[in-house]
Amino acid sequence: MSKSWRPATQLVHGGTTRSQHGETAEAIFLTQGFVYDTSAAAEARFKGETDGFIYARYGSPTNDMFEKRMCMLEGAEDARATASGMAAVSAAILCQLKAGDHIVAARALFGSCRWVVETLAPKYGIECTLIDGRDLANWEKAIRKSTKVFFLESPTNPTLEVIDIAGVARLANQIGAKVVVDNVFATPLFQKPLELGAHVVVYSATKHIDGQGRCLGGVVLSDKAWIDENLHDYFRHTGPAMSPFNAWTLLKGIETLPLRVKQQTENASRIADFLADRNEVARVIYPGRKDHPQADIIAKQMTGGSTLVCFELKGGKDAAFALQDALEVVKISNNLGDAKSLITHPATTTHKNLTDEARAELGISAGTVRLSAGIEDSEDLIEDFARALSRIKA
Repeated sequence: MSKSWRPATQLVHGGTTRSQHGETAEAIFLTQGFVYDTSAAAEARFKGETDGFIYARYGSPTNDMFEKRMCMLEGAEDARATASGMAAVSAAILCQLKAGDHIVAARALFGSCRWVVETLAPKYGIECTLIDGRDLANWEKAIRKSTKVFFLESPTNPTLEVIDIAGVARLANQIGAKVVVDNVFATPLFQKPLELGAHVVVYSATKHIDGQGRCLGGVVLSDKAWIDENLHDYFRHTGPAMSPFNAWTLLKGIETLPLRVKQQTENASRIADFLADRNEVARVIYPGRKDHPQADIIAKQMTGGSTLVCFELKGGKDAAFALQDALEVVKISNNLGDAKSLITHPATTTHKNLTDEARAELGISAGTVRLSAGIEDSEDLIEDFARALSRIKA
């Protein structure tokens, strides 16, 4: 029956297991270890001959419920919950590579993601080529005999570029490489990378899945064979496990994911249209608008816009800071996907460690601002922006 449930039902009931007490809300199993009835039972558990939990670093009943619920939503066979989104990204990439292997990655990445492939991986002999991921020809040109992983975000952080996931997957399949997609900005409600041909999907559950600014978390999803052959041992021995308390918090957050994302997306769309008509704004990038540079790809692979809006102010950094400081409802924060509307200046926060040239390549100027729309009343948000914009010079 659960396989036929629609997303909103899956996110309330999916993967739930109950103790002997029959609790309504999922239980938090705050335990480090588990006990066995006999020595033989412990031996069988460690051999994998019987099902059950061994140690909280490997998994717990609460984490298992979160993983199963995410699998149902994503259409994945298996998953591992991690302590943060970056733990998920690092595990998904590094668990399947060795010295001499090669990564091709879209250059439009969150700063920490780019550090993993551009700085960390080469320390262990794993080479990386960064490309403009919008053009499939660039992926093809970057392929080497040693290419094992394609890595991308879509839409990207912060400029909301969209990459043809199905096209990248076709190229990867031709050489036996794996496509890892960071799907945070689209959310699992608006884009299904596995259905488009990707092999691995990662999320920062800190963002929309929690959605209320409470805890860190991440998740890696794929088919069971890939998890067993690549991630299983890496996960157990390097220890990026999620706290059971955080897993419980995320289970509570995910129940309202469709409601929140629907409102956030409607708000983002209205704000994007409002900003596009303002003289102080040089450009607006939003996946729900017809003037998005990759509108044709969006129509093929996304079922909704985004909760994020990227826009550029004509007055540069001074205008961006003046706008942010003048906002009352919208708060300055580098987080996103929250029930509260949040705004940040990427050049001085999330992407500050990139060179000026690298930021320019990504379209991040001194006037670029990223808005994460919350669930407030859209009229209050638009009025907030109107007041703040009136205080800066175009």
